[in-house]
Amino acid sequence: MSRLASASTLLLAGLAACGGVTPEAPGQRPMATGDVQAAAAASYVKPGDLDDYYLFYSGGHSGQVFVAGVPSMRHIATIPVFAPYPGTGYGFDEESKAMLGEYTWGDVHHPALSKTAGNYDGRWLFVNDNGNNRIARIDLRDLKTKQIFGPIPNTMGNHGSSMVTENSEYALVATRFSVPMGSQYEPLENYATKFKGAVSGIRIDSATGTMSLGWQIMTPPFNWDLGATGKGASEDWAFWTSYNSERATGKLEANASQKDRDYVAVVNWRAAEAAAQAGRGSQIGGVTVIDPAQVPGVMFLLPCGKSPHGVDVDPSGEYVICSGKLQPTSTVFSFTKIQDAIARKAYSGQEDGIPVITYEEAMIMEVPVGLGPLHTQFDGKGYAYTSLYVESAIAKWKLPPYAAGVDPKSLVVDKIPVQFNVGHLVTAHGDTRNPKGDWLVAMNKMSKGRHLNVGPSIPESSQLIDIASGEKMKMVYESYTEPEPHFAQLVHRDVLTPIEFYPKGENRNPHAIWQPSDAKVTRNAARRTVEGNVYAIRSYFEPGRIQVMEGDTVILHITNAEQQRDEIHGFGLVAFDKNLVIDPGETKTLKFVARKSGVYPYYCTNFCSALHQEMQGYLEVVPRGRTMALYRGNDGEMSFERRAPETAARTADPHAGHAASPGAAH
Repeated sequence: MSRLASASTLLLAGLAACGGVTPEAPGQRPMATGDVQAAAAASYVKPGDLDDYYLFYSGGHSGQVFVAGVPSMRHIATIPVFAPYPGTGYGFDEESKAMLGEYTWGDVHHPALSKTAGNYDGRWLFVNDNGNNRIARIDLRDLKTKQIFGPIPNTMGNHGSSMVTENSEYALVATRFSVPMGSQYEPLENYATKFKGAVSGIRIDSATGTMSLGWQIMTPPFNWDLGATGKGASEDWAFWTSYNSERATGKLEANASQKDRDYVAVVNWRAAEAAAQAGRGSQIGGVTVIDPAQVPGVMFLLPCGKSPHGVDVDPSGEYVICSGKLQPTSTVFSFTKIQDAIARKAYSGQEDGIPVITYEEAMIMEVPVGLGPLHTQFDGKGYAYTSLYVESAIAKWKLPPYAAGVDPKSLVVDKIPVQFNVGHLVTAHGDTRNPKGDWLVAMNKMSKGRHLNVGPSIPESSQLIDIASGEKMKMVYESYTEPEPHFAQLVHRDVLTPIEFYPKGENRNPHAIWQPSDAKVTRNAARRTVEGNVYAIRSYFEPGRIQVMEGDTVILHITNAEQQRDEIHGFGLVAFDKNLVIDPGETKTLKFVARKSGVYPYYCTNFCSALHQEMQGYLEVVPRGRTMALYRGNDGEMSFERRAPETAARTADPHAGHAASPGAAH
């Protein structure tokens, strides 16, 4: 089929799909509702029982990560990453505000779990920010964001990310948009010659998970899409797809669709690491940038079907799958053949000095999976599963080895429709050396009204598919998610061991306090600063009264002294737009300026006990020009201000004469 004919077929199929009609393809069966009771039983997790898997969804432009259980598909939690989230107080305390920096949103596309020997190890989850060129690390011990790294230099649109190497040495990323290197200005007319892309190695500390910038490889001005890391024999290599090999600008829909093929970058990241350590690069934007034309062996290009989205590596590490959206096939490349072609210099050309491997020298088979192939996952049983965006279906097909003379059409053993326009898909442990082979989740871009009408802002659809009970796939369950899932990771619950509270002995915060008598508030009149250590426990705050002057900077370190699960406390300050949520054993810091005089309640925002409503206090903001007087509250608090500015301080003995509230735990 010619490229023009293929594109026409895709367009007609796309119009049918957008009109709500799922196009049928050879071998595709209609969605079977089949044995409803069997499907319901397969996904049913009765109250009190646990799901088998964690499903970590990317949250797209919400900037967050969503957590669901499989097979129930029930939403369990939202992990805030790149955007404030009042539900957990994220972005309101000083610690998370510092991580967010000047940004209030992110575009999360591709989560990746840390690995040891090619298998998920339950330590960290890395997620990219396509919008602001960053990468974040979530600690799976408490499922909280612990580091946001970036913006990454020389990168605009961190889309081809995050791919984690076999032993979590690196999170590998690629820029989506090419720009002039070093934040220089060049007019768009010079795009083809002066603009560059970059792929980067973000180093991961093996003990702490802390990320730092390792190296970058300069690339031609293509648009880099998505990548994968090698396995086994290919573990030192990584692969990224690109589009716009035409180096076009303007309306890319037409201008970047002129050639028959685009490229997969074949990168020896271990060689790039060695080159950077040997100083074989230039310092651009504070990072060592390697020009692959000057350092042979670091990068090669491999032709692939036009406008590819995904590139994926099978569990053995031998087969590299690339799918072009405008070509109804998935191409199977052999890593062994790629290496042999490099050794023999079987090249068909070059791009900016980077060798282009001859397509036929590396290719094993073009498998006719269907219309609009995007991404591929694996079951560890010799089969691959490819999402078909235009066809709105999942294709199951056989991986090599193939018998001589095999009919490529016979390799597609099943198709199942999804509703509608599937993007990514994920199988259980599908990015590892040992996939589980039981469940597949299709993440569809449209839901087409298959739910109660919620107005114009329609959720995305995710569908659970059984891939374990026979050669034929079975649709089991359908759920809906917040905008907008792209990729996900599906990991067995046995891999993760999250804590349920922070042990007191592990709290290293210098402001943590563990008994009400240690609560205190100090005012430095000269600096106009008030700093307090606040004790929170069922069902009171200590102190229950805080007095400041109008215009003071107020810094409160609040410790949740509980030491048992699910005893979470909040700290909401009325009329100041402030809310913290403090988990058991945790200390968080709130900082604000008391710009308006008056009396303002603070209260626990997270329901914690029968006397939750009673868990409150008052912030007194004394107007300028008035003297802060000595006071004694009903519960014995004391406060005074020294008159000499150079020694001015406000101190308190907040627990003097205090009787513990009913139900309080110490």
